Amino acid sequence: MGKIKLNVLGLSYSQTQTGAYALVLSEEDGDRRIPIIIGGVEAQSIAIQLEELDPPRPLTHDLFKSFAEAFTVNVTEVNIYRLEEGIFYSELICEKGSNRIRIDSRTSDAVAIALRFKCPIYTTDEIIEKAGIVLSIEGEPQEPTITAPTAEFSSSETSSSSEYSDYSIAQLQGMLEDAIRDEDYEKASLIRDELDKRGE
Repeated sequence: MGKIKLNVLGLSYSQTQTGAYALVLSEEDGDRRIPIIIGGVEAQSIAIQLEELDPPRPLTHDLFKSFAEAFTVNVTEVNIYRLEEGIFYSELICEKGSNRIRIDSRTSDAVAIALRFKCPIYTTDEIIEKAGIVLSIEGEPQEPTITAPTAEFSSSETSSSSEYSDYSIAQLQGMLEDAIRDEDYEKASLIRDELDKRGE
């Protein structure tokens, strides 16, 4: 059974489940993508890592990484090994010295941890055949929006980064630091989007 490496393409709001998000994984050497529906807390943890935000207090997945490092355990890869009734099953491959351990994990948690350990994510040919979506070039939608979502906020709020368009770059950078310190990751994401638009 061949292993296929996946990259995290981004996050977007789920079109099918209210309050949920779609984590989109893309085949590294191909054009198929796997959308996985995940919860708001896990989406926030993934988005914070993708956007390289530095929360003032460790989130659960940051705590896991600190705990593992304290006991010299390294996560070397994540495997999405099964798809059954729409549910993806994953495992963490961990190493401590010469010991290699497999730990069962929800896929959303596994991806959040993989991003923190900077380890590869793999799946199988069978799973990508079942769940992979190939987007045509003509009608291909824009890339998923990477946001730092909270569990509850309306879609109208996601397009409000324009409210920061009148601020200077220095003001925005100060506001970004304040938002991160206050753990307001939704606001931090919108300010980061505005800075990215200006190439900062």
